[in-house]
Amino acid sequence: MKHPQSPTSSRWSYSVRTLLHRNFRLYFIGHAISTLGTWVQMVALSWLIYRLTDSAALLGITTCASLLPQLFVGPIAGAWIDRHDKRRLLLFTQTLLGIQALLLALLTFSGHISASLIVIMSFILGVLNAVDTPLRQSLLSRFVDNVEDLPNALALNATLFTCSRFIGPPLAGLLIGMTGEAVCFALNAMSYGALIVGLLAVRISPGARANGNMRSVFREGLTYVFQTASVRRLVLGVLIVNVSASSYAVLLPVFARDIFSSDARTLGLLWGAAGFGSLLSTLLLAGHQSGEQLQRLIIATATISAIALLVFAASTHLELSLVAMAVLGFGVTINNVGTNILLQSQAPEVLRGRIVSIYTSTRFGFDAIGGLLAGLLAARIGGPLTMQLSGALLLLYSAWQLISQRMTTRQSAQANGSTTL
Repeated sequence: MKHPQSPTSSRWSYSVRTLLHRNFRLYFIGHAISTLGTWVQMVALSWLIYRLTDSAALLGITTCASLLPQLFVGPIAGAWIDRHDKRRLLLFTQTLLGIQALLLALLTFSGHISASLIVIMSFILGVLNAVDTPLRQSLLSRFVDNVEDLPNALALNATLFTCSRFIGPPLAGLLIGMTGEAVCFALNAMSYGALIVGLLAVRISPGARANGNMRSVFREGLTYVFQTASVRRLVLGVLIVNVSASSYAVLLPVFARDIFSSDARTLGLLWGAAGFGSLLSTLLLAGHQSGEQLQRLIIATATISAIALLVFAASTHLELSLVAMAVLGFGVTINNVGTNILLQSQAPEVLRGRIVSIYTSTRFGFDAIGGLLAGLLAARIGGPLTMQLSGALLLLYSAWQLISQRMTTRQSAQANGSTTL
């Protein structure tokens, strides 16, 4: 006798429905392993920099070097992506990323690593990610057989990132204490092989490609973004949130060592708390959310993120700081992932690579600028005051968004009343 599903199990099945698609499942498993390695390397690299230099400014410079290429290379990469076979390009970029991580491991293990080499290697990583990130995001629609499952695929893909963010930093803290940073980099190099195997196993057609030269294809994508009001507003929100709230990542080593007088394990706990909040947000997004609900949620969580930044900046108690990090991770991820879902749900298939690249270049590029400014400010005025300024900036933006939303709602109500009369 077949037992009926409970409402809870039905909701759970609906939230993970995209895993029923074979191609997405293969990608999902490979990307899960690869993303875990990426987070292990990220935490190990930030600890290595601060251990070698004691410089908060260099933390910001290195973060900027790894993310700023997204701002300049990303939009151009999107036009290039839409003109080529996306799966072949992704196999190529994943191979190059594995080589970069292996070189970093060898340099660290041999003792030849230095501050300048770390910045150079971070810049190389940033250039590769400027192509790889929009490439992976734009391919997700090809891994599902039903376009209505695309928002769920995007949410589950983000869940991989946040699960790894929850597990990877504490794991990195343990590995650094037991073996050192070089082993973390080597493990990341090996993790790229899992996604390469998954990509070789998926079965998809090459897909439609954009016609025309690079200039016309690039201009077509920019025109769509700037002439579509809803898209323009979403991209602005990503810019503000990442230039302010996401800058916390640069300052976590400063708080771990100087505020809490601790080591890489506390850094891992702080990262892990933010990852836990991010995980909760992606599980929420994996369920059904209408576009209108998601837009309201994005505005509300921007306000929550601003408050969490201010609390973390003022806290000297690790427990309270961990809670603030969890709330901040939740809010920032709702904004970034929710915006990505809305943008990709609206974008035409032939424009998807360019729209995603503009989104990722804004997200990571202004994360880089925010990180650089945070690192430079922290070197002069300290980490807590720097984070307070970031929280104040985001709080002002959130207030403006709430006022604008209320005015728009009131105007719509008045217009509907006039039409009824």
